Amino acid sequence: MVNNLKIRENTVLVILGASGDLAKKKLEKRCLLPSSFRVVGFAPDNMAHDAFIQIASAGAKLESPRFAEQHQDFIARCSYVSGHEGGDNSFQALRARLEELGEGKKEQHRLFYMALPPTAFVPVSAGLKKFCYSGRGTSRIIVEKPFGHDLDSSRALQRALDEHWVEDEIFRIDHYLGKEIVNNLLVIRFGNVIFESIWNKLHIDNVEISVIEAGGAEGRGSYFNSTGAIRDVMQNHMMQVLAILTMERPKSFSADDLGAEKVRVMNWMPPIDHQRTIIGQYGKSKDGEKPAFKDEKDVEQDSRCVTFCAAVVHIENDRWSGVPFLLKAGKDLALDESEATITINFRPTPNASIFDATVPNCMTIRIQPDEGVFLKINSFVPSLETKTAAIDLDLTYHGREIPEAYEALLLDTLKGDFSRSVRADEVDASWAIFTPLLKYLEDEEIVPREYAYGSTGPQGLDEFISSYQYKTAALF
Repeated sequence: MVNNLKIRENTVLVILGASGDLAKKKLEKRCLLPSSFRVVGFAPDNMAHDAFIQIASAGAKLESPRFAEQHQDFIARCSYVSGHEGGDNSFQALRARLEELGEGKKEQHRLFYMALPPTAFVPVSAGLKKFCYSGRGTSRIIVEKPFGHDLDSSRALQRALDEHWVEDEIFRIDHYLGKEIVNNLLVIRFGNVIFESIWNKLHIDNVEISVIEAGGAEGRGSYFNSTGAIRDVMQNHMMQVLAILTMERPKSFSADDLGAEKVRVMNWMPPIDHQRTIIGQYGKSKDGEKPAFKDEKDVEQDSRCVTFCAAVVHIENDRWSGVPFLLKAGKDLALDESEATITINFRPTPNASIFDATVPNCMTIRIQPDEGVFLKINSFVPSLETKTAAIDLDLTYHGREIPEAYEALLLDTLKGDFSRSVRADEVDASWAIFTPLLKYLEDEEIVPREYAYGSTGPQGLDEFISSYQYKTAALF
């Protein structure tokens, strides 16, 4: 997000866990890299160089001969180190490769992307600091959510990382922060006086943030059973979106200023009240063809995993007090493809009585699929009579090529730009909001409401959402 930063010469990106599925997503690129840039894959597999090159090539965009030529140049910079020996010997093998690449160079900068299970973050980061830390340049690590399992484990993880790495050497990435439309929220809000002047409780009745995944766990049952929708989506992706949507104007778009405002608004959010939530778990489809979550491999029949959650967040500051923010996340609902949206429902106009029909204004910000912004307004219907109707102003990104979220974030890390990295105090503030709810669900052994695979969600959901909409008169 900071435009004047550039990728340093003699930078090496090390992908730890290079044989896994995560690495395949991270290596998508457009070859926007200096000639001295190198990539080193590192994993326990005793994998051949050509096998790693296949992984590195999986996401390449080769729309033209020029891109194909750039791709060949890129893969020529890739190499693989096997950590099959395990322990210190593995890190020493990686260090030898890095020293070989840095031979004869005045400096070498090292960026370690841990595409690994969270349980590996601490021991691997310790080994990297001990054996692979650059003595002739910067060294940084990249970790991706989940950052812990709750507030206590998150703090324990941070303390463990702090033993070896300082805060400005740790990138915590949340891929939602790399999405174009999420970043555009800052410009929509603070770059347009017509929006910023009405972005408050006087004009907004309620806000819905929805992240719905089409399909079920699909082979990831074991992982999701230990995580659930609250930890997987709400505590991280949705809280980052909510913070950007509701924070005060930062002094600048620097990492420190953005992070400070996000933490400030999250600190105004009390812990979620379990009485203001609905949790569910998908069962079989109504025709019996799609399996229930409990039918997934390695999922127990008595699993209480939450695959759907709707919760209400309040912000107790002057701008937002009294406005409900409804968060909704789940799997296996009635959608053809996954969908993420922000819906801002404005208060009804006090002038409605002089028209035959009006609806409250509504802004929909679609994060996926097909990023865009839609604003519903009231307008006259072209006719010989005086009639009004709601119309949409369509602000979609027609014809624009939008960078992939991971692509944008990876370039940030290579440039040393922390403005879209999640700070430790942001993680802490977010967990403080959700941990009491998680503890209640676990301590009280709450059984989620079952909803059918492919349905619209648990019973009572529509009533729950409508109970927070348009309950107060316009304040003018």
